[in-house]
Order: sequence, then structure tokens, then C-alpha cells
Amino acid sequence: MSTEEKSLHFIEQIIEENLSNGFPQDKLRFRFPPEPNGYLHIGHAKSICLNFGLGLKYNAPVNLRFDDTNPAKEEQEYVDAIKEDLQWLGFQWDKELYASDYFQQLYDWAILLIKNGKAYVDSQSSEAMAEQKGTPSQAGVDSPYRNRSVEENLALFERMKNGEFEEGTHILRAKIDMASSNMLMRDPIMYRVLHKEHHRTGNDWCIYPMYDYTHGESDYLEQVSHSICTLEFDMHRELYNWFLDQIYDETKVKPHQYEFARLNLNYTVMSKRKLLQLVQENIVNGWDDPRMPTISGLRRRGYTSAAIRKFCENIGVAKRENIIDYSLLEFCLRDDLNKTAPRVMAVLDPVKVVITNYPEEKEELLDAENNQEDENAGFRKVPFSKELYIEREDFLEVAPAKFFRLSIGNEVRLKNAYIIKGESVVKDENGNITEIHVTYDTDSLSGSGTEASKRKVAGTLHWVSIKHAVEAEVRLYDRLFTDEAPDSHKEKNFLEFINQNSLEIVKGYVEPSLASAVAGDKFQFQRLGYFNVDKDATGSKLVFNKTVGLKDAWEEKGKKDSNSINNSLKDINKYFKVETREERIAIRKAIGETLAGISNYSLLQNSLKKNINNNKSSLLFANLILKYAPLKSSEYDVEDLTKLYLMSLRSESTFVRSRAILNLLNLEYDFDFVNSFKEEILKLEANPPKSSTEREKEFIEQIINKL
Repeated sequence: MSTEEKSLHFIEQIIEENLSNGFPQDKLRFRFPPEPNGYLHIGHAKSICLNFGLGLKYNAPVNLRFDDTNPAKEEQEYVDAIKEDLQWLGFQWDKELYASDYFQQLYDWAILLIKNGKAYVDSQSSEAMAEQKGTPSQAGVDSPYRNRSVEENLALFERMKNGEFEEGTHILRAKIDMASSNMLMRDPIMYRVLHKEHHRTGNDWCIYPMYDYTHGESDYLEQVSHSICTLEFDMHRELYNWFLDQIYDETKVKPHQYEFARLNLNYTVMSKRKLLQLVQENIVNGWDDPRMPTISGLRRRGYTSAAIRKFCENIGVAKRENIIDYSLLEFCLRDDLNKTAPRVMAVLDPVKVVITNYPEEKEELLDAENNQEDENAGFRKVPFSKELYIEREDFLEVAPAKFFRLSIGNEVRLKNAYIIKGESVVKDENGNITEIHVTYDTDSLSGSGTEASKRKVAGTLHWVSIKHAVEAEVRLYDRLFTDEAPDSHKEKNFLEFINQNSLEIVKGYVEPSLASAVAGDKFQFQRLGYFNVDKDATGSKLVFNKTVGLKDAWEEKGKKDSNSINNSLKDINKYFKVETREERIAIRKAIGETLAGISNYSLLQNSLKKNINNNKSSLLFANLILKYAPLKSSEYDVEDLTKLYLMSLRSESTFVRSRAILNLLNLEYDFDFVNSFKEEILKLEANPPKSSTEREKEFIEQIINKL
């Protein structure tokens, strides 16, 4: 096998094998089949890049086919948004098609199945059908209507089509095998009655086909050769093939379904239903809110199509589900913007700087490089004057040794300008600094070649001339969820993990070169991150969205939290070695402060579970997580808690037993849960272990009195 063949993903390998076995290359055809019931998200981007990428690789057409079989949820708005997203990503479809184009043909084929004894009208309630369908280990039971005559089925189906029945009264089912090990083959639904206006066919139809019936037949009508789906459709393939077998003409291409692993991205949700909920409950400002994982939201935030395509290329095409770190998506974006985004200066939390020895009326136009990564980007002129804005965090009146920014008595360089030295401050009546007075070295202009300009100083600050600054609204976006898997926790609503700090709106000041910027323009605000102009911007008001920071703050915080957990677990070993109670209290307090500062739900859950073992340090640490971490007692799994308390009460260490008893006494548990450990506690009272202390005995007495 050649090197090129080894690099092919498994679907490309299938196609290559098909071609080598004689399948004509000019018969290759692919499709992207979205349902127009919501906006496309980053998960769809993977499927888009896969299908259209195959089309480009093999010079084969790719259809855009809308699966518009459920008028209750579908809208023209979604159709238009999907088309816009596809074109923005850089792809163009061969034909724009709709499942509704085939409604008559699908109906005619359904009639054929009825005549061939392969379909029947069922008149049971949905509850009755669910009950008679059986379980994976138990065969289903035939519907009492399964053996209706062909004539009766045809008549009922015709009346369903004509709108003579209410929704839910009748359905058309395929007659396959109620004992099949594949539950989907147990007489699946083909048509249901829906009295809803369709966005394309209006009120022409009162019955609508199900996706499993429509999917393969539509592929066949379009002569799609390779129908590529995500892994959840693996079990549907048998049904896909069954429907095709009923109408297949050997002179035509028979489509084949192949499944790949969908994109699972942490710190977000991919369910259209949940994304719609975010929109409907006004948690976000529409489908294109820059915090949404939708393609339109990412585009509005400032993502580039090249970055998304590169991300999809990097994660590859696999058969096994895995979770991709959001940081990889942001890395691809930074990598692209670093090459293309002009560098500019902006100040988002301004404090005034006055250069006391700079002439009052003097102004200079200084040279600033647009992008050091692009040798063709050139330079621009930036105005400089006596009064400037710098970031408030870039100044400390009294600074620690490793503070590499401005402070009294210390020097820093202003980007593209001069070296300044902090001299004094002006404060308001509340003690807040309103002005910083500095002096500048007149010979230190960047790039002037003087000895002074070459002098090394602690740091370099960005700035904006107050006289020339352009005011802007800046929307500082962050991840929408605080937990890495917000919709994966039992009995927890994913909305509980909404990041309350996912949007902060500030008034900032930008250099005047940005005054003419228009929606979609992208920049690197030096030292702050990448930003783009939002669609809300007007000729008189600039609005910027923060696209992504220069560094991955979430990854840094994640590593910091993990390290804090690990270091605390090491520190707890000292707890058993020190001799005095005061020393133990100090260790416990320090660990408690660390745990109280960790908000990562999954990390805390996993840390608790991991430390439920027979090691006394681990057990004590798990009990301290319960006491100090910012999760409620009810947010932990009851089985985990039960196991932890039983093991703790049976521990050889009085410190572990005492902490467990105190937790049972003081944390918010219902009486029945605490009472379930009564027998263990009574054993401790009746037969105190050798390691028991008087304090432990006091705690035992307190909890027995409570029980």
C-alpha cells in the first residue's frame, strides 16, 4: 500500500475499493441532507466538509437535499440560513433538492408496498404500539390491524391522504418482522397524519413520510452512490436497505449507507432542540449569537471559514465516537487569524496617562507595522500626543518584583513610540486613580536607531491617543457553559451550567484607523486578542466582538484546577503526620480554600469518585470535597455518597471517621439518607476502634441524638 493510500480515511478507502472493483467514477455522487428545523452548527460542518470534500477529491457532484418531511418544525428561514452557511464555508452544491420534491413518488411507492402486502394501516394508539413492539430481548406482538386486506389498507390510506382523519388516529407501517433483533425493523412507521402547512407544498398533503422511509428512497431517486451518515444511523442501515430493495431497478445505482463518528465538542451542546431552547428562552440573542456553536454564530463572532475547514480536517473522519477539545477549534482560528488579521491598538479598560514633559500641542504620526506575519501588509500611521489611554491593569502604583508593566519609578515602552517612566498619580475622593503622570525619553522613539531607543525596559504597553481615539462598544464573549459536558449529567438540566459571565459589554477606545471598519472586518487588538466588527455596527457607532484571546485561558484554568486538586491531595498526606490540632486545622483550611475556588462540575465529580477507595488520605480528601467544594450535596451521585460514607465510617483513621460524621451532621442531607448509616454509627459507639478520640466520641453522640 502506498503512503497516499495509508493516509486515506476509511470512507475514502471504501470509495477507492469500489472504483478498483469496477464502479464507474462518473457514477459517484454525494449529498448533504440537512433538516430545515434549525441552524447548522459546528457538528454539521464536519459532515459538510466530508461530503463536499469527497466531491472535490473525486470531481463528483454533491447535492444539497433538504429533509423537509416535518412541517411542524421546519421553516424557510432555516433553509435560507443553511444555504448561506454552506456558501460561506466555501462549498457549492450541484443541485438544490427537497424531500418534498418526491412526495408524490414516495406516496406511489407506498401504494405499491400496500399492494404487495408489505405495508398496512395501523389504528392503534401510540401507547399501544409502543407496548406491543417488545424489547431488545423480547419479540414484539403483531398489531391487531397487521392483516387488514389490501383493499381496506388502500382505502384507509387514501382517506388519510385526503385529510379525513385526525392526527394520531392512523399511521402507515411497513410489514417487516415483529421478532427482529433490530427494533427498527419491527414494522416501522412510514407515514403519519399531520394537518400542518408545509413551507413549500402548502396544504397539498395531510400525510407526511418518515425520515427512515424518505432517506434511502430520495438517495435512490438522485442516484447518490455513497450515503454518508453519523453513527447513530448504524442500526437504521438495515431498514434503509429494506426500503430500497422494494423498489430497486438493477439498471440504476443502488445507494449504500456508511456511518462515521459525529463531532462531539466539549463546553457546548449539539442538540438542535437544546439550541432552540437557548434561543426561545432568550438565554442567547438568536441563532447567530456569537456564543452559539452554530456556523452563523461562529461567523458573527469572527471565525473564518478557513479555520473551520482546517479544524474539520485536523479532527479527521473516524468510526469511533470521541470528544474534541474546544481548544483545538480555537487553535485553528488563532493560527489562521495570526496570518491575516491586521494588528491595531485598542484599550478596553482605560486609565488616563499624561506625559508631563511632552509639548502641549504637539502631535506625531508614528509608523506601526500592520502584521509582522505578512511581509506585504505594510505599515500605517498612528497618532501620538500628550494624553493617552492605557489599560488600567497595566499600572500598579507599588508593584511587585516581577511586574513587567508601568509603576512609579519604573520604565516601560509604549508600542511603536517612546519609553516612559511613572512619576505620580492623581486620585479621586474614593482613592481611585484617575490619571497617571509620566515622563518620556525624547530620544527613545522606536526604530529611530538611537542608543536610547535600543535600551531594554521591563515591558511594552499598547495605548491610544485620547485626542484621536474612537469610542467603540466591545462585546467580550466567553464560552457559554462552565462545564465541559453540560448535557451529560443525570438529573441535571444543562441550563444549570450556563456561564453567567459569557458576555460582558464594555466601552473601549480604538485607534482612528478603525473608524472606517465595516461588519466582518477582523483585527488583532494587540495584547488583548482577536476581534471583529459586529453586524450591529453603524457609521456612527463601532461594535466589536471578541473572537478569541491570544492565549487559551480555559486550558490554563483547567490545568490550574487539576494541579490544585493534585497538590491538595498531596498536602492531605501531611494531615496524618503533623502532631497538633492547630497544624491539622491549618492544612484543612488551606485545602478548603483551594476546593472552594474550583467550579468545574465534572472535575469535582470525577475527583470525588476517584478518591472513594480504602486509602485514608483519599477518603479524607473526598470528604473535604463534600464540605468545601461549591457543589450541593444533591449534585453528587447517591451511590457514590453511600459508598464513600460506608467506607469512611469503617476507616482505620479517626480523622476520616470524624469528618464523615461531621459531614452527615452539617451538610444538607435528608433524614432518611443520614439514618441509613445509623447501624454503622451505633457499631462505632458500642465498639470504639483503638484510634478513637474524645472528639470523635462527641460527634457520635451528637449524630445519635439527631437520629
